[in-house]
Amino acid sequence: MPEMTAPTLLPLGELSADVATPIDVGDGPHGRRRIIPILGGTFTGERLSGRILGGANDYQIIRRDGVLELQARYVIETADKSLVYVENTGLRDGPPDLLAAQARGELVDHAQIYFRAIPRFETAAKDYQWLTRRIFVSAGFRFPDRVLIRFYELT
Repeated sequence: MPEMTAPTLLPLGELSADVATPIDVGDGPHGRRRIIPILGGTFTGERLSGRILGGANDYQIIRRDGVLELQARYVIETADKSLVYVENTGLRDGPPDLLAAQARGELVDHAQIYFRAIPRFETAAKDYQWLTRRIFVSAGFRFPDRVLIRFYELT
């Protein structure tokens, strides 16, 4: 049987997005629903760079077990004016007291928070079709007024 190469992570870039105060919809059948407006930001990397367009949102459910499920949807306008749609779905978990502090907009120790997601890309731009043909993962930090996420291609 042929040798199978283990996947590795190839850095894609870093997103820094400014966010507004969460819109707390309240408790529903699946948990506490929140919507975080994404005001804009930047994506910097060797193969992909540009700005995050405003008008986007991060849709969240804080489950009864305290785990936060997130689904962020936004558009990157690249340096060459191409548009790339991103849907980043993931989880944020950690000690209950730190998650509660983070939900209140407080700064917490990022080393104790698990924040991982799987981004999917869509674009009509020919130069960026490779984004639709690969699997990516991301790791993030949540600050009171912004999110910092590092993206990696799974090779």
